Amino acid sequence: MKLLVVEDEIKLAEYLHKGLTEEGFVVDVAHNGIDGLHLATELAYDLIVLDGMLPGIDGLAVLAALRQSRQTPVLMLTARGQVEDRVKGLQGGADDYLVKPFAFSELVARIHVLLRRGAAAQAVPEATVLRMADLELDLIRRRATRAGQRLDLTAKEFNLLSLLLRRQGEVLSRTELASQVWDMNFDSETNVVEVAVRRLRLKLDQPFERPLLHTVRGMGYVLESRAP
Repeated sequence: MKLLVVEDEIKLAEYLHKGLTEEGFVVDVAHNGIDGLHLATELAYDLIVLDGMLPGIDGLAVLAALRQSRQTPVLMLTARGQVEDRVKGLQGGADDYLVKPFAFSELVARIHVLLRRGAAAQAVPEATVLRMADLELDLIRRRATRAGQRLDLTAKEFNLLSLLLRRQGEVLSRTELASQVWDMNFDSETNVVEVAVRRLRLKLDQPFERPLLHTVRGMGYVLESRAP
């Protein structure tokens, strides 16, 4: 499980990073609202621990911006104990609220409750065959075909195509592709994503009349069936 902690108190952020890592989570940390919002929207997290009082953009503003595109569970931390403040956070889209100072054990318990709740909400049988236009991906047999022709994909190419197909029509950044397919933080010196997309495109699009994998300049890549 991957968590994002957005907390401007350096010592507390370090404490949370250490403690949550020891609990078995993969933890990223941001110390201000701008960096926190960037990570929350660029990468995929199972849960976000968000401080209410942040420099740059406060926690409620980060939450409001995040909720425009993501429904990642959010546990808010704050020194404010007023009922109105808790209500504002919950009405703004927070899933839970913990007032500082708090017991670490309670934080971990609340995180597990939110993660279980999210898993239960998503426990709908997932399609084992994904389709778009004349493209078909069989997730069980690990088989990809287009117009009835078998596509000879490597494991990484299959995973990349699977992610793009699951989120067809959505522009995915190189950062997110690197995180989801290669489980790596994006490094501007690394061209692994571009190379993989180029090789996938040769197999997916080049032999066929209509391309499905498109580059959106300055943003990333999208899989969609566009009108001729």
